[in-house]
Amino acid sequence: MTYRFLIVDGYDLDGRAKLDSAGCTPASELYERMVLEALPGCEILSLHAADADARLPAGLDLTAFDALLWTGSSLTIYDNVPEVTRQIDLARAAFAAGVPSFGSCWALQIATVAAGGSCRLNPNGREFGITRKVRLTLEGASHPLYKGKPPAFDAFTSHFDDVESLPSHSVVLATNEATQVQAAVITCSGTSFWAVQYHPEYDFREIAALARLRAEGLLAEGRFDSRQDLDRWVTDLDSLHEDPERLGPRWRLGISRDLVDVAIRRLEFRNWADSVLSGRQRPAPKRTATKCGGAAELENIL
Repeated sequence: MTYRFLIVDGYDLDGRAKLDSAGCTPASELYERMVLEALPGCEILSLHAADADARLPAGLDLTAFDALLWTGSSLTIYDNVPEVTRQIDLARAAFAAGVPSFGSCWALQIATVAAGGSCRLNPNGREFGITRKVRLTLEGASHPLYKGKPPAFDAFTSHFDDVESLPSHSVVLATNEATQVQAAVITCSGTSFWAVQYHPEYDFREIAALARLRAEGLLAEGRFDSRQDLDRWVTDLDSLHEDPERLGPRWRLGISRDLVDVAIRRLEFRNWADSVLSGRQRPAPKRTATKCGGAAELENIL
């Protein structure tokens, strides 16, 4: 079976422009690379769901896809603005239509709010670059999302907000000192959304580019003592992108095999696909809105 995916790019127009100005890869393109690496030959359509004119092509609805894949975003989930609410409505529509989802960072927050939970500004502050010692919960250790994953690992990350309270029918799969919910499965209307707070799709180059983009804030927060220190950190990341086995930058940055080995770093997506998509039949078109988390305004997003 050839899988068909809808990649939901969570960035609004301004966010996409800022990524481009810093040499970052568009979020949907990062996801497409990860997907095609794991599932060559699949069909992919990308949607900038924050945009007012975002529409699926004529003749398609969500049930035309095997799954939705959600990228990160520079938006704030608890802001009641159309760029955010459109995406929450889309997640509710996917829940109602019986179409599963997988995603990173913004995805976990979208799934949480769409299903009736809440998010907040992380009281521990911004988590940026590399999140350390993400550890599996008891449920995570036996969950198919983490099959073959170390019980504790590092991952690439960039976020201000986190999950405050999960909706019912949710299971926390991973946590760490910085962010209480690093991964969860959220089920609404019988439809699952597997999401992680970190970014399996990122690489060393992407974190370096994001650091250049976020340099002013990172310096203001005291994460680097000087611009020279930040530039050295970025240079080390760039050098690891070219050669992940370079001992000097790996030692200086404390880079583990979890980050160097792409197969380990992106294992969550592969596991999700193996577990959720294998043998799945696309549902018949269903236009009713889910009741969990609120009604979805389907006409605004399809």
